[in-house]
Amino acid sequence: MASEHRSFCKDIYLLTSKFPEDEKYGLVSQLRSVSISIPSNIAEGCSRISNKDFSRFLVIALGPCYEVETQLLLSYDLGFISKTDLENYTETLMSVVKMMSEFNSTLS
Repeated sequence: MASEHRSFCKDIYLLTSKFPEDEKYGLVSQLRSVSISIPSNIAEGCSRISNKDFSRFLVIALGPCYEVETQLLLSYDLGFISKTDLENYTETLMSVVKMMSEFNSTLS
């Protein structure tokens, strides 16, 4: 499961490398930071002893997913990414969310 999250994070880095230089401390920084927190929270949850603790970290990892979605929408609104990129990244992100949610339901 974690490899999909790391791959998505890598893809966000590649996407944001094409953003305008003046966004280096704006959307680029935000998107990169929040995308890193998704696999990081999952990894931290894996280190927990109980399924309940792991489940809590999976729920925490969902928050950054929706932050990424919002920031991708804003990136599209500002003309930094194409509609195709927006659709592809959002589709991948929703797949990640679904995967985490389904896995989390097995931990209960």
